[in-house]
Amino acid sequence: MSSIQLQGTLTRPAPLAVALAALVAVAAAAEDNPHADERARMIQTIEAHAQRATGALGRDYIDPKVLAVMDQVPRHEFVSPWHQDDAYDDRPLPIGHGQTISQPFIVALMTDMLEVGPDDVVLEVGTGSGYQAAVLARLVRDVHTIEIIPELADAAEERLARLGFDNVRTSTGDGYYGAPDAAPFDAIVVTAAAQQVPPPLIQQLKPGGRMVIPVGGGFALQHLMLVEKEADGRVRTRQTLPVRFVPLTRGF
Repeated sequence: MSSIQLQGTLTRPAPLAVALAALVAVAAAAEDNPHADERARMIQTIEAHAQRATGALGRDYIDPKVLAVMDQVPRHEFVSPWHQDDAYDDRPLPIGHGQTISQPFIVALMTDMLEVGPDDVVLEVGTGSGYQAAVLARLVRDVHTIEIIPELADAAEERLARLGFDNVRTSTGDGYYGAPDAAPFDAIVVTAAAQQVPPPLIQQLKPGGRMVIPVGGGFALQHLMLVEKEADGRVRTRQTLPVRFVPLTRGF
């Protein structure tokens, strides 16, 4: 066995040089991710809320994979220019046409409850600005998302494409009827409150799949509902947290 000896001596960088290099690295990181501190605070708030949401999750934390994705997705790209400074606050924000982008904790909670994997195909009803679809896109193989308001659907499609979410398929239509041409789905998420769980969505859910949907009147008490379809086709539902969503808009 042979060995190689290095000739010469190693020199220790001067403390000032090390400090300057560190400052340059921090400045470069801040330039690459100018919202890093805001996202970190958002994640901390989500974690704090999760400790009080054991009834929905059966545990007091959000899946770390979900948190990691939410720490990467640029939420400020999905809000209006007038709400850029509020993009990472834990509250819903208006996106026009009477619709809102959900508060980050609710997005994290609903995503976690779906229990999706990298090979899954997911349906979202209610595209809005596209933020929920973007979060899911980093966790699954494909996302099909439906928006009934054409202006929102078109804007979300452009935004998602520009940001590189190329596994999201956006369409305009009445989400109550789902997307039968792309069914069945491993998971379905509905981001507006329905009076009841739409039967077409249950039909389009795979055996073993999960659906998360707010159920209740548009201006009355709503609850986040977990719908599970057994391997034999039987359906179980479980009511979890009280929530407040805009009503599910229907076509005529």
